[in-house]
Amino acid sequence: MTRRLPSTPPTLPGFGFVRVLGSGGFADVFLYEQNMPRRLVAVKVLLADLVNDDVRQMFQAEANLMAQLSGHPSILTVHQASVSADGRPYLVMEYCSSSLAQRYRAVQVPLSEALSIGVRIASAIETAHREGVLHRDIKPSNILTTAYGHPVLADFGIAATLGESASNESVGLSIPWSAPEVVRDDTAGTIATEVWSLGATVYSLLAGRSPFEVVGGDNSSGALIRRIERARLPATGRADVPASLEAVLARAMSRNPSARHASAMEFIRDLQGVEEELGLAQTPAEVALDDWAQATALDIDDRTKVSGGYSISSAAPDRRRRRQSAAGAPAVATGPRSSASAPAKDESSSARRRIAIGVGLAGALVLGLVAVGVTLTLTAERGIPVVQEVDGEVDGAAVVFSWIDPGIEDADAYLVRVDGIDVPAQRATSLRLEAEPGTRTCATVRVVRAGRTGAESPERCVAVGETG
Repeated sequence: MTRRLPSTPPTLPGFGFVRVLGSGGFADVFLYEQNMPRRLVAVKVLLADLVNDDVRQMFQAEANLMAQLSGHPSILTVHQASVSADGRPYLVMEYCSSSLAQRYRAVQVPLSEALSIGVRIASAIETAHREGVLHRDIKPSNILTTAYGHPVLADFGIAATLGESASNESVGLSIPWSAPEVVRDDTAGTIATEVWSLGATVYSLLAGRSPFEVVGGDNSSGALIRRIERARLPATGRADVPASLEAVLARAMSRNPSARHASAMEFIRDLQGVEEELGLAQTPAEVALDDWAQATALDIDDRTKVSGGYSISSAAPDRRRRRQSAAGAPAVATGPRSSASAPAKDESSSARRRIAIGVGLAGALVLGLVAVGVTLTLTAERGIPVVQEVDGEVDGAAVVFSWIDPGIEDADAYLVRVDGIDVPAQRATSLRLEAEPGTRTCATVRVVRAGRTGAESPERCVAVGETG
């Protein structure tokens, strides 16, 4: 099939055309130099012969979505959007020199980097999901690399709000990274299909090929679709990839959507568990705080009150805690471990489960942490102290998380996130919650000051062993 030539770059006030960057089905991307402030930018311009009311609305929706989400460190920044003199809508975006599509097939991506990229991009997707947005085209070519080597997710051009219906014909389809139910056109996208695509993307970075691609074999669209529908995921073929990571990817790409991770955050935790297993630095999850949590942090009088307990429902599908078997394992795990090998969950039991959280001081735990000699560091931009380490222990039927005060001021407070859900801000340096046997609970801590939050602590996970 003959590739079309790029369209003529538009004349844009304040910008000078440099060269063509790429062409797609709906738009061309050009490199421009912005006059003030002087910088190189990528400009995505809609094709003139495609401009109609429907496409214009789609393009405008992309601009709004990208602007809404581009504050995330792993989502491409959009500087502005407008319409050129010849009537073509365009987006002015951060310029990234390359995408992972040019790299993962040419050289072997280090295991540590593939895991880090997976956590960062899944964090971007989790943030989009919390805003009610599906990306629907997660793949290596839509992950760009900034000038500082940071991966960012691009191209929300076929994104849709959660629950919005559309056919594959209307939104396009990247077959190698699409879930079985998407290639069958059963759905245009769900959280479960996004998890599948995240798994397929991490797999591709590790294997140097898409998941169901056969080297030297028939890789036509029809052949790929047949293999995807069977969903018999082959191993990555890399000796340095542990069995635990192969299991995480197999779970994310399960043929049955209900057997996959319930959310991008759950996928993140499994990747972090592999990082800890390998002795790698844990990549932090970059997920925006809920507005209600930040609002709660503003009133210090309310924050210091303890009202008996705080309940988190596990019924919400994208944030629920997942029960795991601890049979044959130590009663306490002080770090994350992959949940890929967990047995089938009792969903009705999980839906009834509640975590009762009470805020209190755990003096013995705090004294134990003092001996560790954790040092205080400040975030470079905000000067907000950072909790460097969170400890966790099992106390009977409860789990207690505690940390050393990094030097908070009178008006500061802690924001604790438990299994992806923020609890009300507090001044105490410990958190106690009850958990069922066979479950794993994870927590991170941030300091909030004047409505602003500092960097998140490393995540600490504790597993409660089975009894009886």
